[in-house]
Amino acid sequence: MQYRGSCHCGNVKFEVELDGKIESALACNCSICQRKGALMTFFARDRLKLLTPDDAMGSYEFNKHVIHHRFCKTCGIQPYSEGVGPDGSAMAALNINCLEEFDVAAVPVQHYDGRSR
Repeated sequence: MQYRGSCHCGNVKFEVELDGKIESALACNCSICQRKGALMTFFARDRLKLLTPDDAMGSYEFNKHVIHHRFCKTCGIQPYSEGVGPDGSAMAALNINCLEEFDVAAVPVQHYDGRSR
């Protein structure tokens, strides 16, 4: 399935091509995820295609500096993060709240205790 999304102002637009539909999301209570209220779904980074220039994005890293929290330099919305999965492959974590025409309420949310990690 193909999904399209953006930040609030539209300066960051993207497409995601997945093998199936998004069936779950993760809500994390770590210091950054709790504050931004993102609902994340994870997949291989090569499935995410930016439709706008990468220089419209900023990146924020903290703690161990292994996850790149990407955000729009204009409106501040964080549509996705980038990192490396347990197997060493490039991964993306997409904020499903940034998807167009997507029923976020229909996706079960798993709560993750990132604060304790």
